[in-house]
This record gives sequence, C-alpha cells and structure tokens, in this order.
Amino acid sequence: MGVSRSLRRVAIITGAGLVASIGLTATALPAWAGGSHGPGGGNHGRSISLAKQVTAKNILGHLNAFQKIADANGGNRQSGAPGHVASAEYVEFQLRKAGYKPVRQEFSYEQFVEGASTFAQVTPNAVSYVDQTDYDVMDYSGAGTVTGEIVAVDVNLAGDRVNTSGCEAEDFAGFAAGSIALVQRGTCTFGEKVANATAAGAAAVIVFNQGNGEDRSGLLFGTLSAPQASIPALGAPFAVGESLAAVPGTTVSIAVEASVTTVNTFNVIADTKKGNPDATVVVGAHLDGVAEGPGINDNASGSGAILETAIQLAKSKATPQNRVRFAFWSGEEDGLLGSTHYVSQLTEAEIAQHAANLNFDMVGSPNFVRFVYDGDGSEFGSVGPEGSAQIEALFSEFFAGQGLASEPTEFDGRSDYAAFIDAGIAAGGLFTGADGVKTEDQAAVYGGTAGETYDQCYHSACDTIANINVTVLDQMADAIAYATQTYADLKKGHKPGKPGKPGKGGHGGWGHHDHHGPRLGR
Repeated sequence: MGVSRSLRRVAIITGAGLVASIGLTATALPAWAGGSHGPGGGNHGRSISLAKQVTAKNILGHLNAFQKIADANGGNRQSGAPGHVASAEYVEFQLRKAGYKPVRQEFSYEQFVEGASTFAQVTPNAVSYVDQTDYDVMDYSGAGTVTGEIVAVDVNLAGDRVNTSGCEAEDFAGFAAGSIALVQRGTCTFGEKVANATAAGAAAVIVFNQGNGEDRSGLLFGTLSAPQASIPALGAPFAVGESLAAVPGTTVSIAVEASVTTVNTFNVIADTKKGNPDATVVVGAHLDGVAEGPGINDNASGSGAILETAIQLAKSKATPQNRVRFAFWSGEEDGLLGSTHYVSQLTEAEIAQHAANLNFDMVGSPNFVRFVYDGDGSEFGSVGPEGSAQIEALFSEFFAGQGLASEPTEFDGRSDYAAFIDAGIAAGGLFTGADGVKTEDQAAVYGGTAGETYDQCYHSACDTIANINVTVLDQMADAIAYATQTYADLKKGHKPGKPGKPGKGGHGGWGHHDHHGPRLGR
C-alpha cells in the first residue's frame, strides 16, 4: 500500500497497450454493478467451496517464494528491480501451470529516488530532527543543502486550524528570498504550496500537518508529483511546525539527496477462459514492494491470496458466468501507477465492460482489524460508484456469517482501486491495516495491542514472512475467494442473502430475489 502518500501521481512516460492482446471489447454494464442489484444467485454453495479450497497453507507457500525472491535480489521486490521481475515470473509460472495465459502490460514512469537527508534547528537552540519521526522528504522533493530563517506563511495554529497557507501567491508578499517557507497542510495540494514558495524565492519548504484531528496531526508523508521540484521539500508533524513557528527568527538547516530515474516495468494480467467479457470482474493486488524490505504483508499477502484464488478457481473446472481478470499491479508504491495505466488505456466502451474491481492490499497485518472499504459512504462520506455499496455489503455479511467482526475503512485513494473509482467502476475490497494506530475499542473486538500500529513493519526491512498473522490471512483469503466466485457467478437481477460457513454448504439465503434496498497529495 502506498504510504500515507495516497494518490501519488508519477509521470507515466510510455505504455504498451493490453487491449489487442486480451481482447478488451465491451457493451453494457450489468445492473448489479452499475444499478441497484446486488451480487448473488444460485451458486452460493460453489462460492463457499472455493473459499474452503483457498487455504492459508497454500498462500504461505507463495509468500515463502516471494521471501526467497527478495532475499536473492537485494532484499526487496521494488518495481523496476530484479526482485519484482522475479516475483512476476513466479506468478506467471503458477498461472500457466493452472491453465491461464498471463500477459504483460508494459509501461514506464519517472521514479523518485531518495538518498540521505538531514534536518536540524540551528538557532535559537540546536535540535536534530529524526527522519521518519520528525520529518519526511516528500516524493519529488528537490535536492540540495540549505540553511535559512524560518518564515511562517499564513498559518493558523488555533481553533479548527482551517487555512489556505501557501495556496496563493499573495501569501508570500514580503517573503525574503533565501528563507525557508513554513506552510501548513490545508485547502490546496502540496505541489501548489511548494510551487508558490519556489516562485517567491524560498530556499526550501516545510509542510507541517494541519493539527485538526488525530489523523492530521502526526508526521506528514506527501508527494509533489513529477516533475521533481527545484528546492528541498519536507513533511512534518503539527507539533514540529508549531514549535518552529513559535519563535521568530528560528533558523534551520536542510540537506536532501534525491533524483528521478526512468523505470520500465509491467503489470501481469490473466483472464479466465470462460465468462461474459461484457461483465469483467477485475480481482487485483499490487505485486511490487518498497525498496526498504521484502514487502511480504505489503503486498505479497494480497498477491498471494489472489494467485491462490486464481489457481483454485481453475482447478474447480467451474464455468464462470462472467469473466474474471486477475491483475498483479506494478508501480503501486510509486503512485498507483500500474492500475492507473491500466485504466487509462481503456476506451469508454471498455470501461463500461468492467463490472467491478475487487482490491486486496495488505491482508495479513499482525495487529489487524478486518477492514472493508466503505462503498456506500455511510461511515466516511466518500461514496464509491454505483455497485460499490453492494461489494461492501457482500464482505460485511460474509464476515458476519462466520461470526467475525469487521468495520468500514475509507476510500482514501491509498490503493489500486483509486483509478477504477475515478473511472466510475464499482470497487471494494479488504484491508487489515498499515500505519494507522489500533484503538482501545478495536483491541477489545479484534485482540492485539491498542496504541500500536496495525503493522509495525510497514514499509521496512522487517516486513518478512514472520510479519504475517496467519489467522487473519486465512480469514481474509476465505472472503477473497468467496467474493471472487460470487461475482464470477453473479446473474443479473440477484442480490446477496446471508452467507453460510465455508464447507457447510446450503443455500445461506442467496436466491433469485429483486434487490430493494489511491502518499497524500494534499
């Protein structure tokens, strides 16, 4: 999953089309995805059976393979690096063995490469700030070493802290060239704030969090998007920004090593042999990881789960009602690039062909919560395209049928569903948590430790096979397989009932009834 750096838009330079190679042609979107009908109808027993066949044991086999690949390739599976290529080759081999004909969708992009950095207060007191605690170098920050006086730009440290800090050229009236601009998160994009500061002659920019809630007070991870800025740009917690603004004349030093390189990479995509191409269900997970570690929870867990689902679906010899497309995205960690490229290549007719996107990014977090994307917007207000509410309901009801708690999580643009939502395609999926902090209430429901992140090895070297909670991986895998088979078998005009337990059989309330019923950029 992309760090709290969601919707990271990296410049895609070239892309070889996939359309001709796998026959993307479409007509109408079925009612259940774009209208009022929910999934279901007639094949509930088969959905449960597939959930039983997709086991944690087999998924762990894939995760161990990904771990060995990372170990043999510099410790990571980053997009554009040998570890990602080897991971893709493993996926392709497994898919071919199961009877699929995987294809590669190639594309290129500008990847931000961060080197060493330092940030320190020089006067009135000497303070050394800690990378990833007190500051973070923004994606596409410029490089350089500067020392200068902090100038707070139209910040608001009181009340609701609503502001337009740095959003307008007028904010920098009287700004002394060579100073370091201190701007606050709010209203406009980080890129706009940094561009205005650059135009005013700032030597560097510090963007600190807004401070109007727990989720907008901690360390700010951000992106400026390509092309690379001409001056260093840092993100910081609200408390650091507040302290820097408190004493006029404070000076700081900033040093950033950073560059941009062109990466050539590819998505791996495989379709079921049968199924209506006018109702394609894309089951996706990103295969790439970050440079810092092997990326086993993030996101070998999702990739391994959908790979095993694809294998077992083929072994079942079932003939799906709808085509299922398994997609293993690249470039997610650099800005949701593989999925964005995929959607960008679709015509309007081909977009209409896509009935739903099921996205699985981090499904084995050690301090987990069973999160389901809030497709109906009832909890967070961000409503997905028509059909997204039904996907949320399917997952929520499945967990309830297993006697397992789940709760909504926001469509915040931090994963590969973002491009599908932007294109009006119904989307949903599962998530067990990344860098968020588990609450006391969540610990009471799910176990684990309150006050700690869901995954303390998120985007770090310790995200190894030892970082996987096998129990929740198994539970998520059941739900992934169940939803995949349900949408594969879905017939127009049906709705979900109450799912039963894997392996128990029975109708479970599914029937022929009418339904009444992506680093942050700013």
